[in-house]
Amino acid sequence: MALRLVLRVGRRISGVLATLLAASFVIFAAVYAAPGDPAVFLAGGRDKLTPERLAQVRAEYHLDEPLFVQYGRWLWDCVHLDLGRSFKYSDQVADLVAARFPTTLQLVLYATVLFVVLGVGAGVLAAVKRSTWVDSAVVGATTLAASVPSFVAAIALVSFFGVRLGWFPVTGSGSGFLDTVRHLTLPALSLALGALALVSRVTRQAMVDAAASDHVEAARASGVPERDIVRRHVLRNALGPIVTMCGLVMAGMLAGTVVVETAFGLSGIGSLLVGAINTHDFPVAQAVLLLMVTGYIVVTTLVDAVHPLLDPRVQGAAR
Repeated sequence: MALRLVLRVGRRISGVLATLLAASFVIFAAVYAAPGDPAVFLAGGRDKLTPERLAQVRAEYHLDEPLFVQYGRWLWDCVHLDLGRSFKYSDQVADLVAARFPTTLQLVLYATVLFVVLGVGAGVLAAVKRSTWVDSAVVGATTLAASVPSFVAAIALVSFFGVRLGWFPVTGSGSGFLDTVRHLTLPALSLALGALALVSRVTRQAMVDAAASDHVEAARASGVPERDIVRRHVLRNALGPIVTMCGLVMAGMLAGTVVVETAFGLSGIGSLLVGAINTHDFPVAQAVLLLMVTGYIVVTTLVDAVHPLLDPRVQGAAR
């Protein structure tokens, strides 16, 4: 039993490391494949640029070496927690990312709370009131929410709640807990709308499937109150797919804040990535993308590990 557990953990860790290695190479190669020459930017532009100056800059930043040599050098530094120095700011990339990451993390956590509470609640309500006007209203509203892109939702929320009603600020991330919550409410709503619809649909379907199982029918036939059936049997059995979907959506949000941060002027890693790509600041773009991919892989791995604990059927299949 202990050996089987060790082998399973070893396989999972090996899979995570292999995925991270492959993702890191794709990120490194993709950034270098982007149009534009970073050496020109580092040399101060094409005005008065000489071949000697261009060759000097390439040698100074190792841009004249083969791609695999540059990748090996970059990966070795990343393993030693050295993300390099920004071409644009001349600061350590780790310092830039550390200064921006808290805003993005707060935004993702706030949006996660919103789509979990509202999405799961709407899905449970639709499943309990199945085939009624309540079910139709929830399905219609979530379909509408899912069809609205994040930037359109951001513009609509800013126009109505920010400009017309003046309830929430439309830029900045605030300071202190209450001020931060107030500043991040509209961005978090924009980010959570599509996820809310998806989680609601998955919750509804998981609840409907669980309600059709034999032991639920037996409990209903034995006279157990409907409220206890929903809480103890239906919702508990549906938790597996619901938690899995919430985890996957949250992981996707870590890489999906670019549009919302840009729309609301937030200084997160999404806006840092946009600026880095526009200025060919390769070290920053590579570090941010690597952080986003690592966050996604870690969250999805945790969800995969927790799923068997919530669903005994999956645990039995894993054995």
